[in-house]
Amino acid sequence: MAKITFIDHKGTSRTVDAAPGVSVMEAAIRNMVPGIDADCGGACACATCHVYVDEAWLPLVGKPEAAEAGMLEFAQNVNHTSRLSCQIKLSDALDGLIVTTPESQF
Repeated sequence: MAKITFIDHKGTSRTVDAAPGVSVMEAAIRNMVPGIDADCGGACACATCHVYVDEAWLPLVGKPEAAEAGMLEFAQNVNHTSRLSCQIKLSDALDGLIVTTPESQF
């Protein structure tokens, strides 16, 4: 199991457990984490699961691929740490991952 800490835009944190192979978005939805809408269900066809990856985790999470980068163009307040949580698959190496949800997904 991997632990993921979700921090909302106000600074409130919530840590959940998820199995390797599950996306960060799936872990959020299964644990009713506020701030992740996931309108497309994880198909990389919207940007409503946008998160900011903690700087320390960027090297392990990696950069978005082309399809994800294209979808991020539809998200608000994108920065160099932005990722779609549906595209981050959990592994033992990501145990302890920290992401922040934006104030709005629209």
